[in-house]
Amino acid sequence: MKHSKKQTAFRGHVDRLKKYSVADAVRILKENHYVKFDESVEVAMRLGVNPKHADQMVRGTVSLPHGTGKTVRIAVFAAGEKAAEAKAAGADFVGADDLAEKVKGGWTDFDVAVATPDMMRILGGLGKVLGPRGLMPNPKTGTVTMDITKAVGELKGGKIEFRIDKQANIAAAVAKISFEENKSAENARAFIDAVVRAKPATAKGAYILSLTMSATMSPGIRLDHSHLAAETK
Repeated sequence: MKHSKKQTAFRGHVDRLKKYSVADAVRILKENHYVKFDESVEVAMRLGVNPKHADQMVRGTVSLPHGTGKTVRIAVFAAGEKAAEAKAAGADFVGADDLAEKVKGGWTDFDVAVATPDMMRILGGLGKVLGPRGLMPNPKTGTVTMDITKAVGELKGGKIEFRIDKQANIAAAVAKISFEENKSAENARAFIDAVVRAKPATAKGAYILSLTMSATMSPGIRLDHSHLAAETK
């Protein structure tokens, strides 16, 4: 694959055999940012678990201390007082059966869905639409709740969900390239720590096999995760 001159120049600042600290990786990305838009900064991990086993699934949420830098569009499935609460909290779309019908038609113009427990009766029929997109509300991630104000506030403030894929990879956008270096680094560490804490009790051997950081248009920078070894045993 042929790389542009700017990509080649970027690669010249990264030692592919070296593993960098989070702070150094953030600095390299920021100093060598070469595109005109505000890139996302992503942390990706490959884990030593078998996602085919239900007891080795890695899933959770984390509130990034400095937010994601992204405007999060939230759909709330609720009725009555809870619907009013959702609107007051800043939800972008609020409804019950009417919102469900819209989703059944293929509409998914939102980033996360929240629902009150009584709405699960109508959400059951939306699994084929919401499930593959990772948008189905789930009690384990706090998106099925009676505390709508708290849920919407946390999501707007930088709470993100993470989940392992079929190849045992897990990734999340943790900042924007425009963030101050220390804020990007703190967000990245918060995400990494959350994945470490989510290690399944049944997982054996090395838990974190690889850890990288990249921007939207940059190659990945390998991160040093040796200091996490004790935490993941």
